[in-house]
Amino acid sequence: MLTAYPMTTLALIAALIVYFGLGAVVGGARAKYGVPAPQSTGHPEFDKRNRVHMNTLEQLALLVPAVIVGAPVLGDVATAGLTAVWSLGRILYARAYYADPAKRGPGFGLTFFPTLILLVAGIWGGISALI
Repeated sequence: MLTAYPMTTLALIAALIVYFGLGAVVGGARAKYGVPAPQSTGHPEFDKRNRVHMNTLEQLALLVPAVIVGAPVLGDVATAGLTAVWSLGRILYARAYYADPAKRGPGFGLTFFPTLILLVAGIWGGISALI
């Protein structure tokens, strides 16, 4: 992955940095709102930040394999671009969720559609290889 898809590798690293940053936000919220470990709920503002972090982990579990199967079909630049859009979507999702969870839709869309495109590309590539 590193040598064949260097831009995709960097985009995946950026996605992991976004995830790491959202985890730091949870840690800060834990201290700010007085939610001691190991509690995973407590204050509504902490709960929002924790939920965004957990949802991002759930989305990463879909993104990473989708990148792996989609990159050989779409190429380095397109896959990196879709992965970068995913990261932007996660940031927008988080900001919207913190303000009002009902307004998280655009950020979710920018997360969902790149993953879907990569997954469909991987399916296409797998079926094409069998034909």
